[in-house]
Amino acid sequence: MKKKVRGLFLVLMIGMAGFMTACGSDEASGGEGGSDKKEKLVVGTDAAFAPFEYMDKGEVVGFDIDFLDAVMKEAGYEYDVKNIGWDPLFAAVQGGKEVDMGISGITINDDRKETFDFSNPYFESTHMIMFGEGTDIKSANDLKGLKIGVQNGTTGQEAAEKIVGQNSPDISKYENNVVAITALKQGQVDAVVTDNTVVNEYVKNNPQDNFKTVEDPENFESEFYGLMFPKDSKLKADFDKAVKEVIENGTYADIYKEWFGTEPNTDALLEQAE
Repeated sequence: MKKKVRGLFLVLMIGMAGFMTACGSDEASGGEGGSDKKEKLVVGTDAAFAPFEYMDKGEVVGFDIDFLDAVMKEAGYEYDVKNIGWDPLFAAVQGGKEVDMGISGITINDDRKETFDFSNPYFESTHMIMFGEGTDIKSANDLKGLKIGVQNGTTGQEAAEKIVGQNSPDISKYENNVVAITALKQGQVDAVVTDNTVVNEYVKNNPQDNFKTVEDPENFESEFYGLMFPKDSKLKADFDKAVKEVIENGTYADIYKEWFGTEPNTDALLEQAE
């Protein structure tokens, strides 16, 4: 009798184990009644680049952050945003340990593509000159002989260097655009060269400074921002698809209009997409 009970108990236990294994397998594989569980990503940024990312009541907000949220939902990832600064951001993404990827109005260019992977572009930008009253600037060539403020390690720095020369003593390099603009307000530099959206946003929100602006499409070419990944990242394929879908389905335009009040040129972005 004990042998029969023991045998029946073993059969029941084996059957129960098989049932549990089947359920677990179904959930992990995303079968009916289950879903794929993707890793939670850490996204690095430099929250000193309004309106793309900046701090508001202890929280990182901005156009990039809203766009990132839409892309993460499309790709099916949970995420945290980590504010680590501009220069540390590149080192952290390259190392691939502190963060999984970066977003911070990062221009895609050939030099950076040697070290990093980028998603399909999500923003078209160019550079602009901002300066105070009493300074006569009509084009980028008028920067020669003036003191110029830029954010260190950015394409704004490169744009200024193309006009006045690399390592020019007339270029002052700052940690971020906030510090560069502060230097302009204090008269330490005559002009700041940075992204047009940043300049326009600052001038709109700070009319009391009476800053003037100049665009120069002949000297400042269009450039595109992308999500940045370590080289050969497996995440790139997922986010290429997600970025493209968010642009095509109209979500991107909604976010863009909310932040900038105008329609984006999505055709230009999609032309650059892989």
